[in-house]
Amino acid sequence: MKKKALSILSVIALTGSLLAGCGTSAPQSSAPQKSEPAPAGGNQPAAQAQLEDTLVVAGNGATVEKLMKDHIFKKFNEKYPNVKLTYVSGVSTEIVAKVKAQKNSPQIDVTIIEGGEQEKGRQEGLWETITEADVPNMAKVPADLKIRDDSGVTVNFTPMGISYNAELVKEKNLPVPKSWNDLAKPELKGYITMTDIASNFGRSATIMLAYANGGSEKNIDPGFEKLKTIASYMPTFAKSAAQLQQNLQSKSAAYTTWTMARSLTQKKAGLPLEFVFPEEGANVVPNVATLVKNAKHPEAAKAFIDFLLTEEVQTMYAAELYYNPAVDVKLPDDLAKQLEFDRSKVVIFDYDVVGNKTAEWLDRFNREIAPNVGK
Repeated sequence: MKKKALSILSVIALTGSLLAGCGTSAPQSSAPQKSEPAPAGGNQPAAQAQLEDTLVVAGNGATVEKLMKDHIFKKFNEKYPNVKLTYVSGVSTEIVAKVKAQKNSPQIDVTIIEGGEQEKGRQEGLWETITEADVPNMAKVPADLKIRDDSGVTVNFTPMGISYNAELVKEKNLPVPKSWNDLAKPELKGYITMTDIASNFGRSATIMLAYANGGSEKNIDPGFEKLKTIASYMPTFAKSAAQLQQNLQSKSAAYTTWTMARSLTQKKAGLPLEFVFPEEGANVVPNVATLVKNAKHPEAAKAFIDFLLTEEVQTMYAAELYYNPAVDVKLPDDLAKQLEFDRSKVVIFDYDVVGNKTAEWLDRFNREIAPNVGK
């Protein structure tokens, strides 16, 4: 099997970005509109510029939105009480499309999106360059985690893999998966839920099925062959992460392909999920903060991105959402253990290839895989 295994930091150094909310705009009322100087101390933009009194942040919905609005925004306003914060929620693809549509008159200042979508936005020229002079806490982010052309800042990451409902697996005496190829075992028929390859979850799984069978993103054929079998085990492909969650919760499915962060978050909420980092390895998904080009509130945006890299927020990301921190922070031992995975088996995707081939793969999926569902 062709496999590239490097540390998690090398992954992002070589790829620049990787490929994972829903919801609607939700304003977050804050403290007074009166402009006040930022308090002394702490990590603040080097120029100590006066912040604008408004900031619009876009990112994933659900638990991510809740953490942002209930905790991160409030903590930011303790430091910068004059800034009124608004949150726009959506999946990463929607956010990038919205920023592109607003290119001539940006309505969003900061996005926090998955690496693959951030890279697409970089290619479209949607992001401002960010330096350590703008965001001092970037100095805490290791060089290997830097985003291509400094077009964003990685704020956290999580590995891809296989999640399963341990209660249902035990009840039905189903196998515990160890390999991507286990998804094609006959015993799993009727118990799998996956998104199609338009989603990062399905796309990454297909690429890893290729790797597990001698291929790669440059030779996707083995992945499509396995996916044909898996498709025949399912009544349909899920359209969203929310649908994957619902299928696992209702026990209409026992297995899915998504991230460790999602699996651990749902386990904390009471769903009996276990996460497997497959023996062939997997890619990882970083979340990247960007400053929208020609944003209306750039100084507030820089201060906010800097704040996301503080130990306080990085610990929140880990404790509440099970994202691995992007900077070196000391986590409680039990939490650090939960976030462990075999980093020597991280697989590096060539995202130039992925980006160039995605449209072709989608067409092929519709022709070869979709008709095979449930057969």
